[in-house]
Amino acid sequence: MVRQELIRRSPLRILEKSIRGGLGKGNLAVIASPKGIGKTACLVHIATDGLIQGKHTIHVSFSARTDHIISWYEDIFRGIASKKDMGSAMTVHGEIIRNRVIMNFNQEGVDAGRLVKSLRAMITGGNFAAEQIVIDGYNFRKSGPDDLRLLKDFASETGTSIWLSATTESEETGSPIPGVPEVLTPFIDMISVLITLKDKKNHIDLQLVKDHESYPKENLHVRLDPRTLLIAEDL
Repeated sequence: MVRQELIRRSPLRILEKSIRGGLGKGNLAVIASPKGIGKTACLVHIATDGLIQGKHTIHVSFSARTDHIISWYEDIFRGIASKKDMGSAMTVHGEIIRNRVIMNFNQEGVDAGRLVKSLRAMITGGNFAAEQIVIDGYNFRKSGPDDLRLLKDFASETGTSIWLSATTESEETGSPIPGVPEVLTPFIDMISVLITLKDKKNHIDLQLVKDHESYPKENLHVRLDPRTLLIAEDL
C-alpha cells in the first residue's frame, strides 16, 4: 500500500505521461544542462522512483567518491517520504538499497567499451537483473556516435532503459535542430528522450526537447526545487 501510494503520487507520473508512458526498454534518455544546474538530482530522483517501483538499478558515477552519491539518494528518498507525509514509506527503504548498485569509474580511464563490459559483468556474472541504468557525467565531448551506439545496443540486448546526463555550454549555438544542444547533435538519432534544464532563479524547469520521433519543445509542467533536490509538479 505504501509503495503504491508513493508511485501514484510521484510527480514523475506527469513526466511519463508527457513522454508517452516513459522511456521504455532498450532506449536512451539524456538530461542536459550547463554544469551545476541539477542534472544529478534529476537522475537520482528518476532512479529512486524506479527503485520504489521495484526496478533493480545501476548508478554509474565518474566522481572520485561515491559517498556523496549515496547521500543524494538518502536525502531525496527522505524528501519524497516527508513531502508526501508518509513516514511509513521508510518500510521500503531496505529493499531500495538491496536493489541498487553504484559503480564508480575514472572519467579519463574508461571508454564506452569498458563501461559496457563492466555493466554486462554486473548483470550477467554478478546476477544483478538491472532494469534501469543511470550514467551521471557521460562525456559526450570526448566520445563519438559509435561509443553511444555500444550503449544503445547494450540497452536493447539487456532490455534496460538508460538515463544519461550531458553537460552543455550556457549558450550553445550552431545546432541544426532547434532546442538540441550542439554537443548532442551527432548522437540525436540514438537518443529517444531529451530533456533540458532551464534555470529560472528560484526553480529549474524541465523542458521536453525530443520525445521519441518528435521534437515537441514543451514544458513538462514539472520542475526541480534546488533546495530540496526534488522534482515537483509545476503548480
